[in-house]
Amino acid sequence: MISAIIEERRSVRKYDPDFTIEKEEILEMLEIAALAPSTSNLQPWEFLVFLDDEERKELRKIAYNQEQIETASAVIAVLGDKEFYRNIDPVYDSMSDAGFVDDATKAVLVGNAHKAYPHASEQSRINMATFDSGLAAMQFMLIAKERGYATGPMGGFDKVKFAERFHLEGRYFPIVLITIGKENAPAYSTTRIAIEEKLKFI
Repeated sequence: MISAIIEERRSVRKYDPDFTIEKEEILEMLEIAALAPSTSNLQPWEFLVFLDDEERKELRKIAYNQEQIETASAVIAVLGDKEFYRNIDPVYDSMSDAGFVDDATKAVLVGNAHKAYPHASEQSRINMATFDSGLAAMQFMLIAKERGYATGPMGGFDKVKFAERFHLEGRYFPIVLITIGKENAPAYSTTRIAIEEKLKFI
C-alpha cells in the first residue's frame, strides 16, 4: 500500500558502492514518475542521470563533497524548465492524436495556454516549474522505494556551478539531486510535528 511505502521511506546517505541499477530500470521509474500532475500538463521538468564515475567526481565537488554522490548507484538531477510554454503545441497535439481531446476542446486549451504562460513573469514560471518538478521527484522516490531501492534528495549543491559545468541551456535550472541505490547503513528515523498544529479546518 502506498501509505506503507510513504511511512517506510527514509532519506539515505550511505550506499553500497558495488550495487548497480540498470539504465532500463531507471528509465522505467522516471517514465512512471513523469505521470505526475503539472501545470496545464506541460511537464516542466528534465532529468540528467549521472552514472559515469568521472562525471560524478565532478558532481561531488559541486555538491560540497558529499560522498553519496559517488557511492549511490546513480544520481538523478531534476531540472525545471522555465520556458515550458514551448511544450504547449506538442503536448496538446499528442493528446489530440491519442483521442483524449476533440478539436474544439484542444483549440480552447491551446489558446488559453498561449495567452497565459509565455507572458507570465519569469519568476512565476520558475515557481510553477519548481513545484511541478517536485511532484515528479517525490513520485520517483516512492517508486524507487516500492522497488526496494533507497533514495535521498539533496538540495545542498551549488546550482550556479552545476548549470555551468553541465552546460544547461538557459531555459533549464537545477532543482534537486536524488541519489538512488542499495542502502548500506540504516537511515536515522525522524519525527513530525503533530498535524493538529499544522492545520486549521475552515
